Amino acid sequence: MKIVFRTDGSKLIGQGHVMRCLTLADVLRKRGAEINFICREHPGHLCDLIAQRGFAVNRLPLANEQVDHLPLHAGWLGARWDDDVEQTRQVIQDLGGMADILIVDHYAIDHRWEKALRGSATRILAIDDLADRVHDCDLLLDQNFFSDLSTRYDGKVPPGCLTLLGPHYALLQPVYAELHSQVELRNGPVRRIFVFFGGADTENLTGLSVAAFQELGRSDIHMDVVMTEKNARYLGIEKAIERWSNIRLHGPLPSLGSLMAKADFAIGAGGATVWERFCLGLPSVVISLAENQKPVCEDLASIGLIRYVGHQKEVNMDVLRNAVSSIISLSSVTNWARACHAICDGRGAERVANLVHEGT
Repeated sequence: MKIVFRTDGSKLIGQGHVMRCLTLADVLRKRGAEINFICREHPGHLCDLIAQRGFAVNRLPLANEQVDHLPLHAGWLGARWDDDVEQTRQVIQDLGGMADILIVDHYAIDHRWEKALRGSATRILAIDDLADRVHDCDLLLDQNFFSDLSTRYDGKVPPGCLTLLGPHYALLQPVYAELHSQVELRNGPVRRIFVFFGGADTENLTGLSVAAFQELGRSDIHMDVVMTEKNARYLGIEKAIERWSNIRLHGPLPSLGSLMAKADFAIGAGGATVWERFCLGLPSVVISLAENQKPVCEDLASIGLIRYVGHQKEVNMDVLRNAVSSIISLSSVTNWARACHAICDGRGAERVANLVHEGT
């Protein structure tokens, strides 16, 4: 089975699209599939990481000009959509002429691109979060929770398209499914906090979280902070906590699962790690980092699954400190943890892989 992924990562786009594609690719490879990635060389691209994970990656050059205005994120493609079509078609041709399935995870790609590549793939799977454009695909995956989930893609996918909607299909690393069945639901007061805001954290929300916790003066509570050493603020945070034995700064980890499983609640972003936290029954204070995260966070907050304190440019020390303080003051977070644990079991990648194989 030949499977081609068309996705990108960059300083602007972030890492989430590539990371969830890698998770699905790992599962499909274990089932004997031949996997190839097609990625454009944006600043901060993840082509080297893909190669390190043992996958073939075909690199597309960054174009010198950008003239497309639609869809909304067209500028993220790094080329005209029709040029990207021709380059992608040529790569697939060089790989043998036809893919069994073409998996697309890109906000800049819509029905025009997908329709143009119908002759290069037996089926197309589109991975989306936005529902802001029309797709021409056979399967569509949106792993997020929305109040309008059942109607979200009405009129945006072809008749007969199989829609895989909600955290039941969240693409998480296999370790989360393992930990989901092993983790003990939190009982009693908060004793350990987990902090992670992804690879970039341009607004230094990690530093804000640490400072807010320090202001509370709770030496009886431990805090685990994960941040890439490449972040310009890493050394500053390291210095800020050097006299705090109850705060530990961790560099990049293969998986966040083990630290999450130990924590009683988390402070983090509104992206893919939301589903990882849910899978492990971990309550969280959430700050959205991108516009598309806002509606997800608002809907999750409306049913009490997260404590959403706002967008990254709106959250200040007082807001975050008060949120953390209110959770620490709870006698127990068990019911909250139970509700989180019930929404995602971490087996989404297996379910998607099963449906990919069923069509062959």
